[in-house]
Parts: sequence; C-alpha cells; structure tokens
Amino acid sequence: EVKLVESGGGLVQAGESLRVSCAASGFTYGVTFGDYAIGWVRQAPGKEIEGVSCMSGSDASTYYSDSVKGRFTISRDNAKNTVYLQMNSLKPEDTAVYYCAAVVTTICTDQTMGIMTRVRGPGARGQGIQVTVST
Repeated sequence: EVKLVESGGGLVQAGESLRVSCAASGFTYGVTFGDYAIGWVRQAPGKEIEGVSCMSGSDASTYYSDSVKGRFTISRDNAKNTVYLQMNSLKPEDTAVYYCAAVVTTICTDQTMGIMTRVRGPGARGQGIQVTVST
C-alpha cells in the first residue's frame, strides 16, 4: 500500500521561507512513483480544503493555485520518491495543515488538484503537517 509521509512543517514569521517534503513508499505491481501526480492541499481552521500545487511524474507539468503562484515552487526527486514544496514570502493566510496527495495520472491540472482535495485514505493522502505563519 502506498504511504505518504509529510515533514518539514513548523512556525515561521511572515515573509520567511519553509520547505515541506512528502516521502512516498509502498509501490507495488509495477506501479512506480513516476506514475503518480503528487500534490499539496491545505486546510486552514474553519475553512474548506484547498488545492495548493501539484506536479505530474511524466512530463513534470505543474499547477499552482492563484493564492500561491509566484511564491511556492513544487519539485520532485523520482529517485528518492519525494516531492518538495518550497514556500517563500509566507503570509499568515498560508497557515494551515498541509497534506500531500497522490493521484495516478500523467498530468497535473486544476482538475487533478480538485481530485486531490477529495481523495481520502492512507494511499491517497498523508497525515498532514502544520505550517504556521505568524505576523
């Protein structure tokens, strides 16, 4: 069973940077990390879950929500089965629990992001990691 584990969250001040990572494991039956689009969704207290960014494994296509475009950068290391989200110029409104999500698809679009906000289960989403940005 695929397992996604996030790391690297924490508390930072507005304007600072933080990098979170998502390590994936448990691939079987000929399916590899590269077959998955991996992304990040987040949920702030009292708000709906929001798609942040994703990256496909095949052509490395990426998607960013308007709220993070220009500030966040997603990348992946297929040799390490890991995806990174570099978050720069953080704002208090970026405060949320960030979840890593995985979908078997070759592209990453707003539709892929929508699926990532809805998938559940340990093979589709990690446990989440807190990112807090103070003023």
